[in-house]
Amino acid sequence: MSAHPHFAALDLSPLAGATLAFDLDGTLVDTAPDLVGTLNHILQEEGHAPLPVDDARPFIGRGARFLLQRGFTAAGAPIEETLMPGLFERFIARYNAHIADESRPFDGVIETLEALSEAGARLVVCTNKRTDLSTNLLDTLGMTRHFAAIVGADAAPAQKPDRRHLETAIAKAGGAPDRALMVGDAAPDAGAARNAGVPLVLVSFGYTEIPVAELEPDELIHSYLDLPAAALRLLTACPARSDAL
Repeated sequence: MSAHPHFAALDLSPLAGATLAFDLDGTLVDTAPDLVGTLNHILQEEGHAPLPVDDARPFIGRGARFLLQRGFTAAGAPIEETLMPGLFERFIARYNAHIADESRPFDGVIETLEALSEAGARLVVCTNKRTDLSTNLLDTLGMTRHFAAIVGADAAPAQKPDRRHLETAIAKAGGAPDRALMVGDAAPDAGAARNAGVPLVLVSFGYTEIPVAELEPDELIHSYLDLPAAALRLLTACPARSDAL
């Protein structure tokens, strides 16, 4: 069927029933153009200069409020707390209307998700982005069908790096932590995985203020096409991870 030639030599059957939880921004989808575009729109409305996309990319991944706070501070205009609710609502409204103008899945994502699904793995999104925004983005990109559930920060008792966010996502996918792993790009993903005792895969091309190697993932991948092999190594070598609790 659709198996990518890169996966032809791999026996992915051991991944049947395993759960792979994915961060969204900077992990599955390159959302920086639209997120930073929205931030810059708000900055300019407030009379400030826009930020280069590369400067603001590391601020993505901890929610819109964090992006606004860091973005305005970087522009030399820290936000007074009383102004945050209004700025936040304006940000969400504009972003929702432009959520996939330029955002696209990273290279190899779709082929990899298809290969994992065909192998019988359970796939779930575990993101600090709001669930409604996450669903809108994935719907617009035609990606929702790949996932058993989409679990934003508002759909869990606490957001990453709290272990309960990842545990909730795994449960909503019908999986169990002892047969799961986290795929992400930044410190919240690393923290959630470590706190839940779940193996961690990080991508090298996402959004992080801390150099990704310093987060000490179990596997660091530079291409999505390397994810199935990494998942096989982690989920067959140490299926329980009880030592990481």
